[in-house]
Amino acid sequence: MRATLRWAHSDLRTHRGEALFLVLATAGIVVSLLLASALFGYATNPWQRVFAQANGAHVWIHTGATADAGRLARLEGTEAVAGPYPTESVTVTARGSRAFVELRGTPGQLPVGRPLVTSGRWLDPATPNGVVLESTLASTLLAEPGDTLTLPGTTRTLTVVGVADSAEPRYRPGEGPGLVWALPSAVRAPDGQVTGLRLTNPEDTDYAVQRAVTALGAGAIGEVSTWQQARADAQGGNRLLGQVLGLFGLGALVAAGLAVHGAIGTRIRGHLRDISVLKAIGFTPGQVVRVFLLQHLAYALLGAVAAATLTQALGSRTPGRLGDAVAVWQGLPGHSVTLVAVPVGAVLFIGATTGLAAWRAGRVPPVPVPRPAAPPGAGMSRLARRALGVRVPPALVLGWHKAFTRRSRSLAAVGRLTLPLLLIVVAMSAWTTLDRFHSRPEQIGLPAALTVRPDTALGDGEARALLERDPQVTAAHPGVEVAALVPGQTGTIALRGLGTREAPYPYAVAEGRPARGPDEAVAGQGLLDLLEVRVGDWVRMTVGDQPQILHIVGRSIEPENAGRVISTSLDTLRANDPRLTPTLFQVRLAPGADRHEVADRLAAAGRGHLDVHAVTNPADGLSPLRGVVVGLIAVLALIGLIELLTAIGGTVREGERDLLALKAIGLSPRQITAVTVTATGCTALAAAVLGTALGVPLARWLIDLQGRSSGVGAGIAQVPSPAFLLLFGTAAVLGAAGLAALPAARAARRRLADALNSVA
Repeated sequence: MRATLRWAHSDLRTHRGEALFLVLATAGIVVSLLLASALFGYATNPWQRVFAQANGAHVWIHTGATADAGRLARLEGTEAVAGPYPTESVTVTARGSRAFVELRGTPGQLPVGRPLVTSGRWLDPATPNGVVLESTLASTLLAEPGDTLTLPGTTRTLTVVGVADSAEPRYRPGEGPGLVWALPSAVRAPDGQVTGLRLTNPEDTDYAVQRAVTALGAGAIGEVSTWQQARADAQGGNRLLGQVLGLFGLGALVAAGLAVHGAIGTRIRGHLRDISVLKAIGFTPGQVVRVFLLQHLAYALLGAVAAATLTQALGSRTPGRLGDAVAVWQGLPGHSVTLVAVPVGAVLFIGATTGLAAWRAGRVPPVPVPRPAAPPGAGMSRLARRALGVRVPPALVLGWHKAFTRRSRSLAAVGRLTLPLLLIVVAMSAWTTLDRFHSRPEQIGLPAALTVRPDTALGDGEARALLERDPQVTAAHPGVEVAALVPGQTGTIALRGLGTREAPYPYAVAEGRPARGPDEAVAGQGLLDLLEVRVGDWVRMTVGDQPQILHIVGRSIEPENAGRVISTSLDTLRANDPRLTPTLFQVRLAPGADRHEVADRLAAAGRGHLDVHAVTNPADGLSPLRGVVVGLIAVLALIGLIELLTAIGGTVREGERDLLALKAIGLSPRQITAVTVTATGCTALAAAVLGTALGVPLARWLIDLQGRSSGVGAGIAQVPSPAFLLLFGTAAVLGAAGLAALPAARAARRRLADALNSVA
């Protein structure tokens, strides 16, 4: 045992850099996997906790004010009912912010769907005009208990007495009304009612909605929201961040395992004489294997323990969403198991790859067998001989020949180096895709910068003229968005009419063509998946009692409402229902215009009659992804560096036998150094070309796959520019050549006696 430890200590002193890089790479991988686990838990569990504690309703059904919503309580499969509660749609202002909200008249105690008060208190008859705000709405209005809400155009005021969390879909400015709980007496002009159903079997949600529509009639249903939609909305970008971290963490783990396997294989070839001596003095094959296995397991264990300790101690202090995710994750029941299982799994995987390589060390014979002077098929190729004939520098030709002489070994080295470079290309593609969301939003379905909702005091023409009067407004497209029952009446989707045939709205069409003619529409991927239709099909939906039959001629990129949106022109909707009038305007701005400044100007010009909101960009919630990408690239670069050092060490060792021959044919030490540098550069060049060639289509596929699964749709991927990829490949090759220069120069200046004693 003492001899084993002494040999391991000597080997560590010789390869300190490689050991350090392996520890750091393992730590980075384990941190990535632990953060992925935290984000997955953070994405699902907070909503699940609120839903469970609130005894949440699985379905919320909005109906007209005159509908007999009490019949919903008698539906088969209904366990409990919330409501019906009267609702009133109003606009409120607080501290200079405006929001379109739904006042919901609720009694003091709610058996189903009761909000969880986070600050202040619940409704009290002693404060008849008191209201409780849903937490995301309160954040938007910057409101807190004690503040006063005003209703523009009226003398009514409401007093905020509390803020509460709800398991219903969150408020998003400009997309739908916020939720405000009030006493029934505070809902003065009800224009609808809402009923919540808690089901015996949540999986029967679609069937329950269908029965509700049958019981009340399609004309009585305004909008339907389900617990699945609320959960998906709550998960938001957290699940995507977890998927990114998990994917790259697993990829980096595989790359690290392969790098360790290659490093041990190369070191075994360089220590054949030492291993033979160990066996000659009594080491068994099992002991030799354990030397390598325990040594690298110790490196991996050190990195894994450090990663778990840092994540546990400092993870919750990380600013932003990652810190919040870790803080929540640490309070979940399965936290301790994950904190142990992930590092143990990573160490075991690295141990398995190490064991496969170390097994070869156990097979080394006690008496070293000299390697043939030249491997089979190692003669100069015809191309190499022709290159020498046209006076290509011998160092370049010999370096290229040396890099690919042993095909199996060369291909393995190129493959191991290709994997981290490929993952880096994918990570950079994720970064450039995020940049595309911010720099070219019109290409991903966000051509408008502002959503403006005028009140009834302004006519359509007057509101449009007011908007287009601003010098930085290039277009104000009138539109309307309503909830429509899908075929089968199992849920509602967003039916949107924007623009006119004379001034069409510029949808981002990724498949098919824009909607130009009567009854033509474009649909998001989420809607196509929901209805199981394709571009070219006709679909029928119901808005109140009015059917709408539309021809889907294109698939648009839809970042809103999980892609469950069908869009046509306002003229098409008016042709089917002449009573429709614009309820909103999508405002496009001149390039370089500050949307917040324009929003402030428009709100001031409207004198309280315009509700102006900046369009939400989904990339705004993914800002932590940039830091994640940088960290992943650093981990992958460390793994690539380990593999590169392994390749350089193997090339230098294999070149020791050729040193005398190269000097005999007249090559100077500088030219011999150039042979090794060229061989390393050729390996890196092949890996960079393969990594880029495979990474670009893989990145497109992965990003578009995520787009399709989220409902946004394929066509959002943006890979780095060819110039940037060329710069990346050049940097990789030059970096490899630079790393190889120093050890190659030292080897070229070795004494002849040392070269004669080398055993490959």
